Amino acid sequence: MKVGVLTGGGDCPGLNAVIRSVVRKGVQEYGFEFAGLRDGWLGALQGNVVPLDIANVRGILPRGGTILGSSRTNPFKHEDGVQRIRDTLAAHQVDALIVIGGEDTLGAATELSRQGINLVGVPKTIDNDVNGTDYTFGFDTAVGIATEAIDRLHTTAESHMRTLVVEVMGRHSGWIALHAGIAGGANVILIPERPFDIDQVCTWVKSRFKINYAPIVVVAEGAVPKKGQMILKDQSLDEYGHVRLSGIGDWLAQEIEERTGTDARTTVLGHIQRGGTPSAFDRWLATRFGLHAVDAVNDGDYGTMVALRGTRIVRVPLADTRAKTKLVDPALYDEFEVFFG
Repeated sequence: MKVGVLTGGGDCPGLNAVIRSVVRKGVQEYGFEFAGLRDGWLGALQGNVVPLDIANVRGILPRGGTILGSSRTNPFKHEDGVQRIRDTLAAHQVDALIVIGGEDTLGAATELSRQGINLVGVPKTIDNDVNGTDYTFGFDTAVGIATEAIDRLHTTAESHMRTLVVEVMGRHSGWIALHAGIAGGANVILIPERPFDIDQVCTWVKSRFKINYAPIVVVAEGAVPKKGQMILKDQSLDEYGHVRLSGIGDWLAQEIEERTGTDARTTVLGHIQRGGTPSAFDRWLATRFGLHAVDAVNDGDYGTMVALRGTRIVRVPLADTRAKTKLVDPALYDEFEVFFG
């Protein structure tokens, strides 16, 4: 059997660990051959396929990014996309695909599976917003990077007695903001799941200054003010119809300055959260996902996604992951509300 592997959507730490475990187990235990599809679904559309064997995956476990490249290509936005993918798989004698991606890449995989293409999904994203799995790899690394940044910003905020607003990724879920904000001792944490009151934020900020303390405000890029619209710097859309989020941090800093009469600055962590070497947990989780994805291919259990439930890796129908984005449970946010303000 020949198995294709692709990584789609935004890059994240741990992708190479999945590729490595897939190839090593597939070759050594099942005798599979492997091919890598370059740049996600774009490579599948263009027939850009490269050999993938154990020699190719040596030494890649600690590397960030993906040796196969990635893109946000939506195959259903391209003329004859499904047929072109079928043609690529047939031309390279690929019998099944292992698709490593987030919501959008796996959404495309779900529809392609419905149309008869043999594939198994592996959930990845720093945002931790894929439904059906407790955690995605990449999330732990992103939280660690954001937490370290917040730790560093505390000292400069206190030196200048100014508010520092830290904008983190997460799209429409607040997992990174909540985890990193709590771990980093932030004074205000704003997440998309709970629209915020800018007057309340400013009250919290002023209360910190009253005790001679410089506040840190952590805000997820998709957070929105009450009775207001999402704040965006860029209104353009990608192939999946998503806006390119960012801008809420700058808006917040400006509002805080105007409403409190104190200095405020913004730090947008951006792609720093997605780059670099994966944490030990992400290497461990990504490796386990890869091992179980190969098992699913060997079993012919297509149309499924490997997922973490507690400490176990299970298989769930890809279609079940499309029901909704996995958001922060309001009860979890409420647990920590005593720390805010």
